Amino acid sequence: MARDAGPDFIEALARGLDVLRCFKPGRPVMTLSEVASETGLARPTVRRILLTLEELGYVRSDRGFALTPRVLELGMAYVNALSVWDVARPHMERLVAQTGESTSMAQLDGSDIVYVSRVAVPKIVTLAVQIGTRFPAPATSMGKVLLAALTPDELTAVLDEPSRAGIEPHWHPDRAALDAALREVRAKGWALADQDLAPGIRSVATGVRNGDGRVVAAINVTVHAAETSVEHLTEHHLPKLLRVAADISHDWALLDAVPATVA
Repeated sequence: MARDAGPDFIEALARGLDVLRCFKPGRPVMTLSEVASETGLARPTVRRILLTLEELGYVRSDRGFALTPRVLELGMAYVNALSVWDVARPHMERLVAQTGESTSMAQLDGSDIVYVSRVAVPKIVTLAVQIGTRFPAPATSMGKVLLAALTPDELTAVLDEPSRAGIEPHWHPDRAALDAALREVRAKGWALADQDLAPGIRSVATGVRNGDGRVVAAINVTVHAAETSVEHLTEHHLPKLLRVAADISHDWALLDAVPATVA
């Protein structure tokens, strides 16, 4: 696929990442032809990339090609570098114990949110979520929180980027409707998504701040709409969520205050 890139852009690396990204939920095993069709790359190019990835341990071949668990190293390197999980996990576990519901943390990547931490309870929900899952930001409570923290210019630039989530959300706000929703989030300090992403999914979220006071992540509580009303979510779960977010922000600020180690 053609890209408008500078002279330092490495097309071969970009193509390799395109191949890795074409493996999606519901398609864990793909043929050479399917990968070529999905990426728009020539079959000989795809073959060389897949064989290279197999040699490196990121792909295996057995009646098709599939990713190996080693791919997780690429994503976890980002999470571990930020110490997000170490900072957030004890607080998130406490929140789950208090609410009996799943909680997740996400950050913004273009116009999508990407899940970076999660503590789940075994419940049947419409959409499966794991570390690395991405959803269109405007249709999620965490996305609204993260978008509300942007400047007007940053928000416009983010919304201009196409979603790579591969899911069609239930709520499609125009810019005016989204701006109104984000103004409400800024005023309240938290966001609600009532089946905006998909039927049956209801969540509330707030921001997590670093030592500079900047929103660097969002944390939520997710419930099944048939089991938990908006009133119970906001009156019972939200206060606990706000306390946990404040505790994580406090710990994150302490982490930021630790001097970097010089080798």
